[in-house]
Amino acid sequence: MAGSMERQTRFNLWYLLIALMAVVWVRDLWVGASQVQTIPYSEFQHHLKAGELDEISISNNLIQGKLKKPTSDGRTRIVTTRVDPALARELSQYDVKFSGVVENTFFRDILGWVLPALVFLGIWMFVARRMAGDGGIAGGLMSIGKGKAKVYVEKDTQVTFADVAGVDEAKEELAEVIGFLKDPGRYGRLGGRVPKGVLLVGPPGTGKTLLARAVAGEASVPFFSINGSEFVEMFVGVGAARVRDLFEQARKRAPAIIFIDELDALGRARGAYAVGGHDEKEQTLNQLLSEMDGFDPSSGLVLLAATNRPEILDPALLRAGRFDRQILVDRPDKRGRVQILNVHLRKVRLEAGIDPGQIAALTPGFSGADLANLVNEAALLATRRGAPAVTLDDFTQAVERIVAGLEKRNRLLNPEERKVVAYHEMGHALVAMSLPGVDPVHKISIIPRGVGALGYTIQRPTEDRFLMTRGELDSKMVVLLGGRAAERVVFGHLSTGAADDLAKVTDIARSMVMRYGMDEKLGHVAYEAERPQLLALPEGLARGREYSEETAREIDRAVRSIIDAAFVRATAILVERRDTLERGASQLLLKETLGEEELRSLLGAVIALPAPAPMVATAA
Repeated sequence: MAGSMERQTRFNLWYLLIALMAVVWVRDLWVGASQVQTIPYSEFQHHLKAGELDEISISNNLIQGKLKKPTSDGRTRIVTTRVDPALARELSQYDVKFSGVVENTFFRDILGWVLPALVFLGIWMFVARRMAGDGGIAGGLMSIGKGKAKVYVEKDTQVTFADVAGVDEAKEELAEVIGFLKDPGRYGRLGGRVPKGVLLVGPPGTGKTLLARAVAGEASVPFFSINGSEFVEMFVGVGAARVRDLFEQARKRAPAIIFIDELDALGRARGAYAVGGHDEKEQTLNQLLSEMDGFDPSSGLVLLAATNRPEILDPALLRAGRFDRQILVDRPDKRGRVQILNVHLRKVRLEAGIDPGQIAALTPGFSGADLANLVNEAALLATRRGAPAVTLDDFTQAVERIVAGLEKRNRLLNPEERKVVAYHEMGHALVAMSLPGVDPVHKISIIPRGVGALGYTIQRPTEDRFLMTRGELDSKMVVLLGGRAAERVVFGHLSTGAADDLAKVTDIARSMVMRYGMDEKLGHVAYEAERPQLLALPEGLARGREYSEETAREIDRAVRSIIDAAFVRATAILVERRDTLERGASQLLLKETLGEEELRSLLGAVIALPAPAPMVATAA
């Protein structure tokens, strides 16, 4: 206290000394100015001719002089503005008082020098602020170590488990975390501890981020949300500083939840970068590992993270003691899709009698985000046609729009092309209705959709399937080749319309041989590594070949043999039922679209052919 008072007294003495010096300086200026008298130039000439000047100093515009004798008011110095000598000689011949005037260029100087400087300063400040806001060079310099975490509290998230559907198992796992955040003492009474980190793993659009926000909403705790890419900057060390800052903020507001979305952007395995530097990413990951080891879960701090690429994460990140628990948030089954639809259907006006189960049956493999988009598309379609409510037909059209693309009714096909497309699609439908255990045909159409689809056939699964037998895969390939077989049977030639069918058939046959071990000659061997389950990566990223040229030749022969057998079987079905094919194609050309009921009434009771023995691929 005494030190601060002494320091304040010292400051006051300095202020007093500066004030006294300023007073003396102003007084000197005033005294100097009061001893100088400004006179006209004609009076200056009079003093000069009279010999009353002792000394003179001349500048560009002014003449200053010292009088030999003081004036009546005691002044000894004079100053005047210069006048052109020739003009002064002429004016001195007349009895007139004249003086020079210096043009005032103050405002012109302001406009010429100060204003451009201010403009450039304003531009520089604007650019610097934008770069700082966008995280550019200035942003990196000005905000090194500052976290970019968005803090959501319960009133901001406004999300609870009631808003998350179709992931009951994941909610049960996270309920324990919520209970710990609400009552840490209860969960620690037997010596247990809550998991330090919980990793949500699943395909895109399954609701991982929504689920994390729901945990914060249920527990009513601060929610620190940040994307993994926001830790990585061009300056080495910035990401690590941001990790420290994020955990420091969270500790101050514990109990709290830290949520890192897209963890793979930050936690990719160290040393996995093929080209370029990676010091910044590795330092950031090392800092995250250090922070996870350093915080005590009993303090009420829980780390949640989400990723759809768990296979590339660093093993040190997934070990016990860091991310103790991994929760799969997968695409929902039919029951889960019904629950998700019930959440989203509350926001739209539905026609009476619509069953969410019917909509869920049309959407196998859809994620939560896909279902939300489906409901929105159906509502837009109903609004566009001026309907009072959304009908089941709107949902059917929305599914077709999402799966097959937008209708291209303005794309005109010549009569021959329309005929080929009609027989192609009817070939798919007829083969599917002739085989046992195949998903029923829901709709066929020859209206072009999307980028390159000239027609389409939609099959509706009766249930969710997780395993398929060899016979079911064979039947699926036969259905895919039914369109190409119809072109061969009816026209005697092939077209480019089956390109997508061939790609799918080849993929199925190659998987049967290389991944599922369904070829007798090649044996029960997997010749291809398991593909990532959550993201469909390009084929070019697959692991290199690990078998001989002779084995590769046998694989190619087996794949071709399986596809050839499926094509032969599809051709045999269509040849046997040629009349039904002709009748169905004619009706499709007339109406352009046929639904499930129309197909059944048109084709009659098509008796399914018995399933043959599995097609064994043999070398030619």
